[in-house]
Amino acid sequence: MASLSLQPNFSLYPNSRILHFQPQKKPQIIFFRGKIKLKIKCSSVDPQQQKQQESYSTKKKFVAESEKGVDPVGFLTRLGITHKAFAQFLRERYKSLKDLKAEIFTRHLNLQEMASGFEILGIHRHKEHRVDFMDWAPGARYCALVGDFNGWSPTENAAREGHFGHDDYGYWFIVLEDKLREGEEPDELYFQQYNYVDDYDKGDSGVTIDEVFKKANDEYWEPGEDRFIKNRFELPAKLYERLFGPNGPQTIEELGEIPDPETRYKAWKEQHKDDPPSNLPPFDVIDNGKEYDIFNIVADPAWQEKFRAKKPPLPYWIETRKGRKAWLKKYAPGIPHGSKYRVYFNTPDGPLERVPAWATFVKPDAEGKQAYAIHWEPSPEYTFKWKNTAPKVPKSLRIYECHVGISGSEPKISSFSDFTEKVLPHIKEAGYNAIQLIGIVEHKDYFTIGYRVTNLFAVSSRYGTPEDFKRLVDEAHGLGLLVLLDIVHSYSAADEMVGLSRFDGSNDCYFHSGKRGHHKFWGTRMFKYGDLDVLHFLLSNLNWWISEYKIDGFQFHSLGSMLYTHNGFASFTGDLEEYCNQYVDKDALMYLILANEILHALHPNIITIAEDATYYPGLCEPTSQGGLGFDYYVNLSASEMWSSLLESTPDHEWSMSKIISTLLGNRHYADKMLIYAENHNQSISGGRSLAEILLGQGIEQAPKSMELLLRGSSLHKMIKLITFTVGGRGYLNFMGNEFGHPKRVEFPMPSNNFSFSLANRCWDLLENEGIYRDLFCFDKELMKLDENKRVLSRRPPNIHHVNDANMVMSYIRGPFLFIFNFHPTNSYDRYRVGVDEAGEYQVILNTDERKYGGQGLIKEEQYLRRTISGRVDGLRNCIEVPLPSRTAQVYKLSRILRI
Repeated sequence: MASLSLQPNFSLYPNSRILHFQPQKKPQIIFFRGKIKLKIKCSSVDPQQQKQQESYSTKKKFVAESEKGVDPVGFLTRLGITHKAFAQFLRERYKSLKDLKAEIFTRHLNLQEMASGFEILGIHRHKEHRVDFMDWAPGARYCALVGDFNGWSPTENAAREGHFGHDDYGYWFIVLEDKLREGEEPDELYFQQYNYVDDYDKGDSGVTIDEVFKKANDEYWEPGEDRFIKNRFELPAKLYERLFGPNGPQTIEELGEIPDPETRYKAWKEQHKDDPPSNLPPFDVIDNGKEYDIFNIVADPAWQEKFRAKKPPLPYWIETRKGRKAWLKKYAPGIPHGSKYRVYFNTPDGPLERVPAWATFVKPDAEGKQAYAIHWEPSPEYTFKWKNTAPKVPKSLRIYECHVGISGSEPKISSFSDFTEKVLPHIKEAGYNAIQLIGIVEHKDYFTIGYRVTNLFAVSSRYGTPEDFKRLVDEAHGLGLLVLLDIVHSYSAADEMVGLSRFDGSNDCYFHSGKRGHHKFWGTRMFKYGDLDVLHFLLSNLNWWISEYKIDGFQFHSLGSMLYTHNGFASFTGDLEEYCNQYVDKDALMYLILANEILHALHPNIITIAEDATYYPGLCEPTSQGGLGFDYYVNLSASEMWSSLLESTPDHEWSMSKIISTLLGNRHYADKMLIYAENHNQSISGGRSLAEILLGQGIEQAPKSMELLLRGSSLHKMIKLITFTVGGRGYLNFMGNEFGHPKRVEFPMPSNNFSFSLANRCWDLLENEGIYRDLFCFDKELMKLDENKRVLSRRPPNIHHVNDANMVMSYIRGPFLFIFNFHPTNSYDRYRVGVDEAGEYQVILNTDERKYGGQGLIKEEQYLRRTISGRVDGLRNCIEVPLPSRTAQVYKLSRILRI
């Protein structure tokens, strides 16, 4: 990225003929990122007075717009929470956020530009028969691109010296010119543009440059402006070629001294003093001779208005653009598709090679050799064409969480194509409306499941190509499935050869230095969220996955690791002091607020999910009210509770009160809660799946197998039913758990001799009659219960009956009555529970039906129950229901009786 420092500041008055020119003490920085952007400031006749007026009016307008409807402690007020220290922390955080945005606006036009770094960083094909490369490495002294396309030479494709090759912030810029084929002549225009998608374009019609000039002269320029035709077209071209062409200056010294504007203007005026008036522009500069060089420019008002109304002659420029065939005939790509490459730095500690931070396709462990990036630029016929649009965001989420690598039946790493063809249809059949993918972002070590990310902009190459992943997302959209991505911005892999650690040779490029830069227990690196360039990288990464792959949302993994300097490994009592003390990372909080604000502004239908075991206050509150702005949060306590009960608590000692309170989570955010019955981490992190706990013994012990299998099947269905229906507007299920997958997950690693025996899913269990197919049928009925009856999108349940002695609980959600009997032995013929409405209640789901692997103890003639007058559970009516042990029923109010 090249930058120039310019002294002048121009200001134009719309109601005056006078154009003032005034130099500033502070230079204005202009960045060249493919295209030049100039910022022009305005001032009045009295510059000092205008400056004060503008500062006041701008500040007043900014405050009015940004603070309208904003209350930094709004959610505390709404919930009636009074905590002086935490309220003060929220106010200070809001002030810091305003300061951070003001700092961002000094370098970026707006927040959208802040989150769109992928448009210029990394490798991009430029229309002018070249490839541009840009990366951020503030600690480097020299930068070059090396790869098989240049024999891994660190000198052939290097950044130029000074501001021609990098700017003051550490962004390096390298141009790789396409190679002119033998026998071909260079383009007539140095900046000749090409269309790399279509075979032909307007420039292929045979029109010459002179004909384009003449057409512009006849159609665009007015009489008297003819002399500017070639100047306006060729002069920038010559300047462009002089600065950036192959024979251009390599250093500032070679460029030479550029005269100041006054000297250049006087020289031009002396040169053209004998020209006729018709050839001179209709304005002139009046030099009043003052030392501080203020010039008045007198202009013709009519000419001024015409000049402002005239649009740039871009259509004539586009007429010279040629198609892909003309480009391939004349040039060979400077870096062909599929080329291997790395970025080479010379640092104070010596030379090093790294995989570029913004690389979009990477081989992180190339058969034991050093990692490298792959230039991905397939020809148009091999570029994926999107066919389907994303489905509308549903009112309730039924999320199927999956890992592509272990999604197959065979002991190997499955591919994107395998997943698309085999697993997506199963998910659709099962009744889910969204998938959440883990381990998609590139990571070096497969056994880390994908959580120790090395390359944030790359899909994992072990599963396939970027085009394969696009096909997966497109097919999912075609099946009506949203695609969510598990994103890891809370930490990063510590690998230096392929990841971001010590990327430019320094220890604090992307991460904190010292102990704070390392996770206390996992050895991963912790991002420096207070650095603008790190924010630029992370925010752009979120926007990249949406823009490039049409991702519909993110689950932010392990927020506790980033929100606290102790990485969330502390005891939390619920006191608000724990969320605003010295261990809280305010920069990380502000990053999450910015991420949610930008994502929801750029992509209104995006879904953001917080995975935070510490349940930071305000996770799902609007950012304008002091919250972090997430749409949902994950209740991780529920799955841990079920695992703990099954493994360490006898069935008859289960507490109904504890179960219901854990499942409800935070009542204030019940409609924002996503809940698991079984978290994938339990079966991956050395634990066992619920089915392995419940059914494993029954399968292994033949004499008592039927009794044990019946217990396991019954509890599995009841756990699924109560978790699904008592929570918020969303439910998560890990791949295979919908049918009670009997085995845990264990990725290949040294401890198991890199075995794939447990790194797959046993889909063949569904092919035969038996317990697994029965559990799958029940899970499908659960999904239909929400799809057809909209259970999850209704108001949170009214828990009206919890009896720890009988181990029975009941709750009402809309017109539905849910009743559970967790007692291992006691059954009840006529169990009374209260209901609101008098009428008839019909069983619509019974866990004990034979088609779900039950005993069918409740007959169909018992499915219709009528209410009895009598106050029970604080409600004015009640019904008596049969309630066998370890069963649950869902009743629907089918007929209302008016008394």
